[in-house]
Amino acid sequence: MTNNIAGKVIIVTGASSGMGAAAARHLAGHGASIVLAARRTDRIEGIVDDITGSGGQAIAVETDVTRLEDMQRLAKAAIDAFGRIDVLMNNAGLMPLSPLERLKVDEWNQMIDVNLRGVLHGIAAVLPHMQERKSGHIITTASVAAYKVFPASAVYSATKFALRGLTEGLRQEVKPYNIRTTLISPGAVTTELLDHISEADVQSANQDYVGKVGIPAESFARMVAFAVSQPDDVDVNEIVFRPTAQEL
Repeated sequence: MTNNIAGKVIIVTGASSGMGAAAARHLAGHGASIVLAARRTDRIEGIVDDITGSGGQAIAVETDVTRLEDMQRLAKAAIDAFGRIDVLMNNAGLMPLSPLERLKVDEWNQMIDVNLRGVLHGIAAVLPHMQERKSGHIITTASVAAYKVFPASAVYSATKFALRGLTEGLRQEVKPYNIRTTLISPGAVTTELLDHISEADVQSANQDYVGKVGIPAESFARMVAFAVSQPDDVDVNEIVFRPTAQEL
């Protein structure tokens, strides 16, 4: 599986913790050069130190995905450091769940900005480079919430449903350029994502559930590696995975 990962240049947004950090470490362990992007520079610089200390290649770039100029600067940093971009992993995301009637409008807007607009900024930043090279892979992290709506998830699910449509449209449009697209939709994975929930009752309910059935972030990293490792003529378009114990 690892033969088609070694040597690839992979950008990972939301790389400071959770699934992004796990994917960065896992892919670096299989020989990829990793560009870690997040707002928390101390976190991504620490991961870079771990990767390079183990003989891998990685750089950290402070990035806010809601700013197009940050994503363009990130793409340039990857090319300057490693000569090209093979894979963009759009992984940054927020999940401040709440019932609509509580009118958490600022949180709604923040989810739209990070979960959807941030992905669009990532596509805009790397697509011209990948089109010119006629090669590339754009991976986007969604959620089982891209397929199901559950209590307090209306806006979060809306952003993830949107990513399904966006990724399918992208898949169709980039065929002439030999670019691959993958949407990865995890179920209950144990990460910091639940920390974003400001409503105490909603947070408690989700923490209880994920605490019972959640699986480690490394499970996500293996899914990413599977998609990246396929031969160039194989395009894994969607992966949905859950803990075996998860009913939702």
